[in-house]
Amino acid sequence: MSWITILWSMNAAACLTLAAIYLLVWSKHREDWEHLLFSCTAISVAVIAGFELAVMRSDTTQQFGTLLRWAHVPLWALIVSLVWFVRFRLRAGRTWLAWSVCALRSLALFLNFLLQPNLNYRQITNLQQFSWWGEKVSVAVGVPNPWTLIGYLGLLLLLVFLIDATVAAWRRGDRRQALIVGGGAIFFVAMGWAQSSLVIWGVIRTPFLISFCYLGIVVAMAYELSSGVLRAAQIAGQLRSSEADLRATEQRMDLAASAAGLGMWVWDIVRNETWLTDHCRALFGFAPSEVVNIEKFLAKVHPDDREMISHEVEKSLDGLGDYGAEFRVLNGDGTIRWIDGRGRVEFNGDGKPVRIHGVSLDITNRKLGEGALRESEIRFRTMANTAPVMIWMSGTDKLCTFFNTGWLDFTGRTFAQELGNGWTEGVHRDDLDRSLEVYVNSFDVRQPFTMEYRLRRSDGEYRWLLDTGTPRFASDGAFLGYVGSCIDISERKLAELDAQRHRTELAHLSRVALMGEMSASIAHELNQPLAGIVSNAGAGQRFIDRGDVDLRELRALLVDISADGRRAGEVVRGIRRMLKKGETLRQLVDLNDVVTNVAHMIGPDALLHSCKVSTSLKPNLLPVEADPIQIQQVLINLVVNGFDAMRDIPVQNRKILMETEHRGNELIGVSIRDYGVGIPDEARERLFEPFFTTKREGLGMGLAIVRSIVEAHHGTIAAENAADGGARFHFTLPVAH
Repeated sequence: MSWITILWSMNAAACLTLAAIYLLVWSKHREDWEHLLFSCTAISVAVIAGFELAVMRSDTTQQFGTLLRWAHVPLWALIVSLVWFVRFRLRAGRTWLAWSVCALRSLALFLNFLLQPNLNYRQITNLQQFSWWGEKVSVAVGVPNPWTLIGYLGLLLLLVFLIDATVAAWRRGDRRQALIVGGGAIFFVAMGWAQSSLVIWGVIRTPFLISFCYLGIVVAMAYELSSGVLRAAQIAGQLRSSEADLRATEQRMDLAASAAGLGMWVWDIVRNETWLTDHCRALFGFAPSEVVNIEKFLAKVHPDDREMISHEVEKSLDGLGDYGAEFRVLNGDGTIRWIDGRGRVEFNGDGKPVRIHGVSLDITNRKLGEGALRESEIRFRTMANTAPVMIWMSGTDKLCTFFNTGWLDFTGRTFAQELGNGWTEGVHRDDLDRSLEVYVNSFDVRQPFTMEYRLRRSDGEYRWLLDTGTPRFASDGAFLGYVGSCIDISERKLAELDAQRHRTELAHLSRVALMGEMSASIAHELNQPLAGIVSNAGAGQRFIDRGDVDLRELRALLVDISADGRRAGEVVRGIRRMLKKGETLRQLVDLNDVVTNVAHMIGPDALLHSCKVSTSLKPNLLPVEADPIQIQQVLINLVVNGFDAMRDIPVQNRKILMETEHRGNELIGVSIRDYGVGIPDEARERLFEPFFTTKREGLGMGLAIVRSIVEAHHGTIAAENAADGGARFHFTLPVAH
């Protein structure tokens, strides 16, 4: 038997069972039409479930159309019985609307048998079989019948009637009935209408599921009827009636127990006799015909709970009126069952107790679950408190609810001091806002996070922590909060600072070494303006010695001397910037300007190497956030490497090309192209590693420093051999925002 057959059969069986129960109730009290209408509704849903199962198993279009036609009969009965059940139960809803719904549904039923193949389809062209959750089912493919709008109009009118009755009952004060009966009927009718319409019009490809939608209505109606039965049983229990009235009460209470899963009992205090439902007898292990009194009841109670039960009963008899307790019952096989007992004392005109009416509920599973939960919590706390890390937990309100012993030992504070947002008092002021921002943003989207911040230790020292948080979810997917762990990373942070300081020292030494290599070109660069200054000054002296000074010529000489002086000053300032040691400052930089300055600075060295340096600059280049001196160092290193790579190349082929370009909207690219010997295959993978070099006199730190500078600017660098010889180094930097 397939699971589809099982589910639909269970649906029908549940409806038929409820129908039988309340049909029996109606047979005892024929004036109560609500139970009869409920039984008709439940039977109709069971028949609809049977038709749905048969439709899914159809082999031909004719069979599908015939089954769907006859399915309208129980649907008509369901809607009619539902309308009048709501009308009687809620005592609301316009009568003309109720008759209109029944009339329109009857018209739809008449048209259903008049039209071929049925009211829903004008023509079924094909029967499509497909796998639905692993089961083969049949769905019709055809042309929807325009007359089906009559049925839709009836359903729409039904919803209007239900809404009208629900609103009227709500305003009258019967809000529970309005919510359960009216609200449940509105929701499930709308859902069934939507699902069947989407199937008929071919929007979705699934079988008809309206029987399960209407099952929700049956459950809501049954729940409301069972509440009525419970209320009736409570009222009947308070009556000082005859034996016949007591038997009627017994029947009602049995039905209530069946519907609500409660064991019900009445203790006649005067006679010391106790009446129990069958379910209640089963809970306490009494035989069906066994006479029960208070002594036999207490004998079933666990010895450790008897005194407590006796005390509660005495308090209720002394005038408290209400009795309630959770206690254990010993079964005949030695097992223990937990019972939740509730009762109310009935007093006579003299204020003396005459009987107690009560209910008993088996809560063994709940108690076992609570015990397992406590045990699980104890295990968690034990593991958390012995873990070598600091552990915390928070609830759904972002407030922390748990800190393990490791955290409390670290901070030297109490559990109460750290709860909620108390832990933030130990976070360094410079890290607090950033840490809270990471925490809140991650919390709002239920995503894991990691953050680093300084937390004050018990001795007052601030230590760096790595905090990792993970969201917690229940088995049903409900969000429960966060759990996190922290480790002390102060030593790692110190090591990172030392490494950064060493990289800065090495970069400075690299600049010094680079300037040493460029000393010849620097001397040449300085000699030119200094020689011009000397020559122009000597010419001016000769003009003065001859006594025939031409002021215009003298002014021109002074202008040349001033320009040569500024040029020499720029060379000296550039050398000082390259040799300066200390913290670098970043600013908005135009890489075209940096490339131009480097091309000018490297010009004399290019002449010494008989190399031509050219540039290709992209206009309107977006700025980047960088330290211009470090970017100059990167470019000079790459250009000098290009000079070295072209030592054995003919003079006419020695060229360096420096280019800039946009790489999308977020990156700026810079490339240095030489026409040298290229990059050996065995060196490509290790080219940027520290102390790796292909030059006999090299230290292997130039390219490593280049990469560290680029990556410190959040960029990337790579190298490749060009197609027509030589090598190309290119790096990218992000555009400044």
